[in-house]
Amino acid sequence: MRITVVGDVLLDVDINGVATRLSPDAPVPVVDVADIRRRAGGAGLVATVLEQDGHEVSLVTALSNDHGASHLRRALSGVSVLAGAPLAPTPTKTRVRIGTHPMVRFDEGCAPAPVPASTGEMLAAITSAEAIVVADYGRGITANAGIRAALADAVHRVPVVWDPHPAGSEPVAGVAVVTPNLAEAMAAAKAAGLEPSTAAEEAGRYLLEKWGSGAVLVTRGEDGALLMSAGAVQGIPAPKTNVSDPCGAGDRLAGSLAVHLGFGLDLAQAATKAVGDASAFLAAGGAASLAAVTEAAVLDEVPEVSPVVEPGPFVELKGLELVGAGDLDPDGVRLAHAVRSTGGTVVATGGCFDLLHAGHARTLAAARSMGDCLIVCLNSDESVRRLKGAHRPIVSVQDRAELLLALECVDAVVVFDEDTPEACLAEIKPDIWVKGGDYIPEELPEARLVAGWGGRCVTVPFHPARSTSGLAAALAKVS
Repeated sequence: MRITVVGDVLLDVDINGVATRLSPDAPVPVVDVADIRRRAGGAGLVATVLEQDGHEVSLVTALSNDHGASHLRRALSGVSVLAGAPLAPTPTKTRVRIGTHPMVRFDEGCAPAPVPASTGEMLAAITSAEAIVVADYGRGITANAGIRAALADAVHRVPVVWDPHPAGSEPVAGVAVVTPNLAEAMAAAKAAGLEPSTAAEEAGRYLLEKWGSGAVLVTRGEDGALLMSAGAVQGIPAPKTNVSDPCGAGDRLAGSLAVHLGFGLDLAQAATKAVGDASAFLAAGGAASLAAVTEAAVLDEVPEVSPVVEPGPFVELKGLELVGAGDLDPDGVRLAHAVRSTGGTVVATGGCFDLLHAGHARTLAAARSMGDCLIVCLNSDESVRRLKGAHRPIVSVQDRAELLLALECVDAVVVFDEDTPEACLAEIKPDIWVKGGDYIPEELPEARLVAGWGGRCVTVPFHPARSTSGLAAALAKVS
């Protein structure tokens, strides 16, 4: 089948490796990079999947002339790429994966872009298609007036499936199916003033009327999809699938739906098959399983980027450092400065945290709720030994730090060697210093120090029967 994909192309990069140790510089896992895989994402992923299925695919998009675009052209070697100038860099999304587990992602060049230009070849590919998929990723291609006019004309001749984006353009009237996911459908309904409790069916019906499409297929992950057309609502279950990476499911579904409609299946049949195809795609490994440009790990080939990181564990790669807690350095001092520079409130607490227990978790969660970040000042092994005796700590500082960072409420850990955290506090200068127990805040040893830069001390309730000593004693009885 001759299929045209219209949409925004992204460069997806997977840095794959293994982690078997912590860094000596900070309590973060070291990732030994095995390979770096680059592939086309967004509309490029739709085109790649359809081309690998044996279809004749044209991709109407925008491509820069930068380094990222050269990788995209290599990844799209089997696709006829018809591109206008985007006047923006190639958007690149890089994920670090340990085994099959994604650890962190950082983005480059993903700021809003100007509407790209179109060419006669691009418009001709829309006119000559037997089926069309619009993969809108909010980068402006669907806002081009000439492309919108060509699509508006095409809906009268061939099936057009439109996969929308919250930052993209509204589908042209008359497309066969629009395929928002559940979050997108609910957000659009809420923005229009519908009640927050609006059901998926109500949201879909609202979008059906708003967009003037033949149908709306609201995708719901493992719960399948909800198909709405004039006078009909049908739930489509998804086959049970073990999914390690959901990336690309919506792209696979939209492409398959256009193909099945192009072959003449009715709407319900095509949607059912498309949901099944998306599930099979994920079961086979999803986007990460597709052919990609793979390179051995050479540090000079890792792109230099300005990280914009999804929150997660702090990670260090050999030769490439990635950090968690927004785009902030894992060093707690830098984190404190960055948060404070944007008007945020820095909260800190401290202790040995030798055997992490429920009392610790409650105290840390309470502390985090008081501000915009929580930094834990952690006694080193030597410090714990001087305070608690030669038999302590039970757990090494590396493991204690790793466990603390695994808690969602902890943004950074700073290890100190002294008996008290005063020197650490003087560097961080928290707005709020939190202690657990029955202290009077003004009588804490750190109170005068913290007050010196305008901070304050706060205590949170002590939780009886929950202590490291008690837990250690209980464990000794069963050992």
